[in-house]
Formats: sequence, C-alpha cells, structure tokens
Amino acid sequence: MYTYNVVVMSLLKISEEIQEAVRTKKPVVALESTLISHGLPSPLNIEVAAKSEKILRDLQVVPATVAVIDGHLQVGLSHEEIELLGTENDVEKTSFNTLGTVLAGKSLGATTVATTMFAAHKSGIQIFATGGIGGVHRGNDGDISADLKALSEIPVAVICAGVKSILDIPRTLELLETLGVPVIGYKTDTFPEFWTSGGSLKTKITATGAEEVAALLQAHWQIGLDTGQLVAVPIPKEKSVDQKIVEDAINQSLEKAKSAGITGNAITPFLLEKVSEASGNLTLQANIDLILNNVKTAGEVAIQMAG
Repeated sequence: MYTYNVVVMSLLKISEEIQEAVRTKKPVVALESTLISHGLPSPLNIEVAAKSEKILRDLQVVPATVAVIDGHLQVGLSHEEIELLGTENDVEKTSFNTLGTVLAGKSLGATTVATTMFAAHKSGIQIFATGGIGGVHRGNDGDISADLKALSEIPVAVICAGVKSILDIPRTLELLETLGVPVIGYKTDTFPEFWTSGGSLKTKITATGAEEVAALLQAHWQIGLDTGQLVAVPIPKEKSVDQKIVEDAINQSLEKAKSAGITGNAITPFLLEKVSEASGNLTLQANIDLILNNVKTAGEVAIQMAG
C-alpha cells in the first residue's frame, strides 16, 4: 500500500516513495491519468498504465502517476487506484479550469497534461511522459489547449510523440515558439506527428540521445529560463500508421464531431475514438505503442538528469 504525507499544501499528497526519491535525487517520471480514464478503452487503459509503471521500475526509475482522489491532488497511485480510474464512468477530465472544482467536490479526477505538469512541478519532478500534447485545434474557433499555457509557465519536460494528429500541428508549433518553449527532436530533425513519424515539419533542436536531452534541459533551466520543454519522440517507424489513412480518418471524425455538436474538452476523446474506428483500430494500437516508447525514453532521460 502507498502512504502519503501532506506536502506543500493540504490539497496535495505525494507518496512517501516519491518524496524519498526526490529528496535523494533518484530518477522519477510523472505520468498522467487522462490516458487511463479517457484516452484508451477498457481493459487496455489499465494494462497500459501498469506496463508504463513497470517499464520505469525495470529501469530503476520511480513512476509518479497523478490523479485527483478524495479531494487531493495525488502524486503516486496504487494499482487499486489506477483500476478505479480505469473502470469508473464518471471520472472528471481535470485541467486548470476545473481542478479547484474537482478538489472541492472530492470527485474522482483524471489529470491532463497541464495539471500533471503542475503536480509534477509542485512535487519536485522534472520529467513527465505522455502520449501527445494538446494544442491549437483545427479551424478558426480559437480553441487552444491549456497544455500550451502550462508549457509556457511550468519548468517540466514533457516527453511525448509530438502534438496529437487531430490538431493543427503547424500553428501549435508556431505558438510554442512564440511562448519560448524549446521543442527538441529526439534522434530526429523531423517533428513527429503522433501516430506517424512526421512529414515536412522540422525541429530546430535535435538531440542524439538521452544524455544530450538532459544537457539541453539543464542548460535551459540553469540559465534562468522557466518554461517547460517539449521532447518530441517519433513513434518507431514499424509502428507508424500511413499518413493518408490518418488524415482520411481525422477528416471523417471532424465531420462527425461537427454534426454531433461536440466541443470543448469533450472533442479530443471523441475524435480519438472516432479516428480509431475509421482507421480500423490502427491508430489505437499506435497510440499504445507510442505511449510505451515515450515512457521508456522519459525513464532514460530521468536517469541522465539524476546522474
């Protein structure tokens, strides 16, 4: 069983294992819980969460999965708590604008990229692994994910497969540049596009491995810059989905979302589900593959940061 001490503020709880790891400068990687509650279907969601934690533990890295449970922003979950997130139907998708409400109502909440970054930073964790970040939505409705606000303000490195393909990736990259957020291509100079290894978009910063990523992250923060940093890891080529299949599936799914009147934070899980259906579940399998690949990369970077 996990035990918790009240740390920083009464609403934040950090497992003793994670507190000790941070205190002794052992490698720790934060993991979000929206992937469990909204990103993957059951029982794959629980299986992938368990595999993610195992990958890190096999590397001698401490996993720090984050969620809102019983009125606390909790960093470090038991297997039972992960199962709860993966089986309950009324888990709140919790970003900055709803975190206070979910805490006050003592509801069960799954943390997005933004809220996981916040919890990681408050806990002293610098490395966070996820599937892909939110960004600027396609179209001209002005819908922009709070993930970009978090990256502009919170000094945590997000290891991911780039921006979710359902979004406007070029405009998202332009906004990240405006916000001063470094985008580091991991062993690539082509920006990965979530389910695919990327096309024509280039990264201005490239790292050849985990050691170089760690050096780049540390230099940015040691000079006094305090934004987050994005480490974009391409899905392995043998796991990548054909670009045309992805685009056709996205276009079909966007039409369905428009017809159904789906907007706001409900649109991303809706589109991910519909794209998976339209692609014959190819994107679902790719989603699993890229998540596990990102977690492994994050663990390797965390080891270098702690070394």
